[in-house]
Amino acid sequence: MFFELTYQVRVTDMIEGHKWYQTFLKKAPDFIPHDGFAEWEVVPGCWLQVAEGTPSSGSGPLRLAVKDLEAEKLWLVRELQVEDFEVFSREEVPVKWCTFSDPWGNRIGLFEYIDKKEESKRIDTILGKVEI
Repeated sequence: MFFELTYQVRVTDMIEGHKWYQTFLKKAPDFIPHDGFAEWEVVPGCWLQVAEGTPSSGSGPLRLAVKDLEAEKLWLVRELQVEDFEVFSREEVPVKWCTFSDPWGNRIGLFEYIDKKEESKRIDTILGKVEI
């Protein structure tokens, strides 16, 4: 049985990578065990590691849920100078989503539940308010 998740991206400049991801995640890292490495707990039990090194070509995207995809898109373009990107949706898919890249080419995606009742149920489950 799995109970936690860790996803790692690599950046060629750790100082800039640390700053970019701290701004993107809107908080300081939760764990910095040594130079060239920082880790954020994005949601309980789900960690994003940023390590100094060569980014992996074609990997990802790491996809994160948000409550307001359009607002996040505007913030990313304005605050982090992310190149403008398209938001997608399909009638048979319960979310709308997008994909963009960090300055090192790591692909990141966001998604938003269209059904806000489903979104609330997912949040309650993640926070342990509802048994799985």
